[in-house]
Amino acid sequence: MKTPRTLRRLDRSALIAASVTVLSVTASGCVVVHGEREILPGATKTEAARALKDFTAAYNEANAANDASLDADRVTGALGDIDGAKLKAGEKNQPDGNPDYVPLKLTDTEFTIPEKAGWPRWFVTDSQANKGRGEDRWLLVFTRGGANEVWQVSYLTIMPADDVPEFRKDEDGWAEPVTANAADLAVAPRSLSSDYATYLKDGGDIFAPGTHTSKWRSDRAKNARRPGLAQQYIDEPLTSGDYAPVGLRTADGGALVFFTTRHYQKQTAAQGVPINVTSADVQALMTGEPKQSLTLESISNQAVLDPPKTAPDQQVRFLSRIEGLTGAKGE
Repeated sequence: MKTPRTLRRLDRSALIAASVTVLSVTASGCVVVHGEREILPGATKTEAARALKDFTAAYNEANAANDASLDADRVTGALGDIDGAKLKAGEKNQPDGNPDYVPLKLTDTEFTIPEKAGWPRWFVTDSQANKGRGEDRWLLVFTRGGANEVWQVSYLTIMPADDVPEFRKDEDGWAEPVTANAADLAVAPRSLSSDYATYLKDGGDIFAPGTHTSKWRSDRAKNARRPGLAQQYIDEPLTSGDYAPVGLRTADGGALVFFTTRHYQKQTAAQGVPINVTSADVQALMTGEPKQSLTLESISNQAVLDPPKTAPDQQVRFLSRIEGLTGAKGE
């Protein structure tokens, strides 16, 4: 069964998909903290450039040393979970660090900064990377909850340059955020995580067919039962705090939206059938002993195009998905 690559694989070899956006919202769709109601850019370009530089330095240091503490204050949300688990496994498997790690370099960066009131604030970077395919772009969502906090990356997505949408901007170049309950989109951003979890179980027509929708469902069905081994899947939405959906209005009136889900895959063996765990990362993150069953836990962040309700095609289209193993339990 072909599955999305973890960030470890992104670091070591080719990259996979992804995409970008920006916006974290409350259920009301408006974030106002400490009485701040003035509409302001999330950051200046100078601040954004410094945040990108600080993140890249910390990310490289942590990945070279296999030490999650070195970039823990620079990551959060889905990326924080995926990156932290990857480095935890790396520390067990290579306690002296990763001698093969090639430092990440991001160049030709474009900054998309929305205007909004109050905190949290955020912005998106769109860069060329020295890893993976030359036609891909790395997009990062930076967020912080207050003026005294450091900028953290909640989403890292990778997509072909041609898939990066055009964002709606005002005459000063500031982007437009999308509220969580935006009623003029095919699906309100706050509903995407739960809708995706439901779709993976029951199907439906909310999401366009593709690798991360119809094909993933068919792959699961094929692998549900193998000789001596049954597999069960549970999918959960993650929608609060730094897992909240984030999005930017696109030029066509739709939105590019990021959202997060959690996934469990439980393998149960028939009596006398062994469960062979060959992955070093699974072994490093596993608790218990897989005598009869093994449950894998992962975090997945999705980047989708959510069309406006005026569009003839109302299906949400995936641009990318990155999934990372975050835990394993043997029983």
